Amino acid sequence: MKRTLRHLADGREIIYFDHDGEHERTAEDTRDLPPVAAASEIRLDPLTREWVAMAAHRQTRTYKPPADLCPLDPTTPGRPTEIPEPGYDVVVFENRFPSFSQNAHGDPSTVDELGLVPTAPGRARCEVVCFSSDHGGSFSQLSPERVRLVVDAWADRTLALGETPGVEQVYPFENRGEEIGVTLSHPHGQIYGYPFVTPKTERMLDVARAYREEHGRAVMGDVLAAERKSGARVLVEGEHWTAFVPPAARWPVHIQVVPHRQVPDIPALTDAERDDFARVYLDVLRRCDALYDRPLPYIAAWHQAPVRRDRDLAWLHLELFSVLRAKDKLKYLAGSESGMAVWINDATPEQIAERLRAVG
Repeated sequence: MKRTLRHLADGREIIYFDHDGEHERTAEDTRDLPPVAAASEIRLDPLTREWVAMAAHRQTRTYKPPADLCPLDPTTPGRPTEIPEPGYDVVVFENRFPSFSQNAHGDPSTVDELGLVPTAPGRARCEVVCFSSDHGGSFSQLSPERVRLVVDAWADRTLALGETPGVEQVYPFENRGEEIGVTLSHPHGQIYGYPFVTPKTERMLDVARAYREEHGRAVMGDVLAAERKSGARVLVEGEHWTAFVPPAARWPVHIQVVPHRQVPDIPALTDAERDDFARVYLDVLRRCDALYDRPLPYIAAWHQAPVRRDRDLAWLHLELFSVLRAKDKLKYLAGSESGMAVWINDATPEQIAERLRAVG
């Protein structure tokens, strides 16, 4: 892998990841861009002790541009974009409309200076990851070699963001499809460096800690062993990874892709594990697109350990889920899910797994 760091016209970093050293990434960003304005803050909900981000500047971010004006395409004569090069393999750059930014400044305080609701600047970092220069492509259409390059880019950025001031957790993810809320159709994902450990991760760490104290083992390890032994919900099994529908699946399509070895994050994966992930994950994605004979809208979320603590408790895994419950029907998060966080699934995990196996 060749890594090339450059800068965009407003000073943001852009990093090119190439399969080999053939490409010299020297193109300049010729746009006249104003400075990035990112004044986000975080507030701690006194009833749940969960952080909430406030990023009002994101109201002006790019929203569903026509295909011929996509800012994630390579630059062409007369049409400069976020990527100055005429083509690329994988590229990562700082988000121009970030939820968290190194430009967020200020001192910790409380709302209205009443001492009840802590506030702090949202000082961290958000990045965009473009998987391919092909606007009409998708992650499922990448070659195993390209997926491996994406994994290496995720690993590189996880390490870099982990060393960024203010960042406590690194979260690579992909949103795909308008039903999910995607505003740019180019195949891409994002990486959030959060200035706190997220609520879901905190909950999973608490469960992992209690389970280890009671049983002396990792809860994900026991779940993985049980799923592989049963096979009822297993979709794809590789040498180093297994993909299965979780036994308490919340979504109409819900899949976990789990390494057979406990590691805290993507950088800890071996070369063999990274290669095997590419094979297993592409199989999963192709089943997802075949399920309703249409591109499946989904969120693919990497669960990694916090940067500075509880790394021995975490078990890296990827979670993919979709709101599509039929070819033309969506699952809405209604009163029970949105109001009380009590999930009600219209299909059993076993039915979901059988449908996904049948299209393999």
